[in-house]
Amino acid sequence: MKIIAGIDIGGTKCAISFAQLQDGEITFLDKVRWETDVKSFDNTMEAFISNIQNKLDEHADWELAAIGVSCGGPLDPEKGLIMAPPNLPYWDGVDVYTPLTEKFGVPVAMRNDADACALAEWKLGAGKGSRNMIFLTFGTGIGAGLILNGALYTGSTGLAGEVGHMRLENDGPLGYGKYGSFEGFCSGGGIANLGRMKAKEAIAAGNPPMFCKDESEIENISTKDIADAMAQGDKLAKEIFDTVGSYLGRGISLLVDVLNPEVIVIGSIYVRQQEALDPKMYEMLAQEALPLSRKACRIVPAGLGEKIGDYAAVTVGMIAMEQ
Repeated sequence: MKIIAGIDIGGTKCAISFAQLQDGEITFLDKVRWETDVKSFDNTMEAFISNIQNKLDEHADWELAAIGVSCGGPLDPEKGLIMAPPNLPYWDGVDVYTPLTEKFGVPVAMRNDADACALAEWKLGAGKGSRNMIFLTFGTGIGAGLILNGALYTGSTGLAGEVGHMRLENDGPLGYGKYGSFEGFCSGGGIANLGRMKAKEAIAAGNPPMFCKDESEIENISTKDIADAMAQGDKLAKEIFDTVGSYLGRGISLLVDVLNPEVIVIGSIYVRQQEALDPKMYEMLAQEALPLSRKACRIVPAGLGEKIGDYAAVTVGMIAMEQ
């Protein structure tokens, strides 16, 4: 039985999913996860190797065919290097490919998490069958994976799709090093920052929101707190998500006008809060995007749900095996 090992590297946790590829479909067989040793790549690589080898030893019928790696960028996918991502600053120029290929002798490929998720949604999820697709992460941050003319587009230095860096306003919540950026308005961190700004104003006006009763709670506000308050009818929480939906529509309008995709797939927060975000998002799209391009584009939640990280890493391995 040919097996793909999909390594998903995060700033908090790492996971390896083991899956079988048969007739173009992925069947998950097992998974291991552990906390990331953010200060030691060598320790983490040892864990990758030992966990894969242990599973191969446990299952005599498994034959490792390829390894796929998904990790936040910046990366050098050609050389297999992780280049000190924001959540892994000590992993500067570390070589992923050499230890894995020397140990297991199988194809190894790596993509940044947005590109890996784009490939997964394109091959197996909500973008299946399309030729021009954008995947937006919309989680801790916001980034894009671009499928253009039936292939992953990574740009001249592998940094294509860093849409979170686009400035949508001269001022606003901080994200990706810019106030008023797409990530500042449309990410988990950005929504929390916006909530803190709005809560501070409301408390000063003597009208504290449900998600923050006084200034001592401001720094602890999370996106989930705001979403929970909105579900209970809190007016300010609803206004915050209206603002986020509006800026999501503005950012998407730029992508629609420039890239003319047939489908935009959005993950994480959009999957959970589509009903709250859609009205203002579509209102802004109607105002800002070219009508013909807008009509040609569907906007849909990620089809692979909460398992998209597992699918993403395995899909990178699947493509490595096919090549």
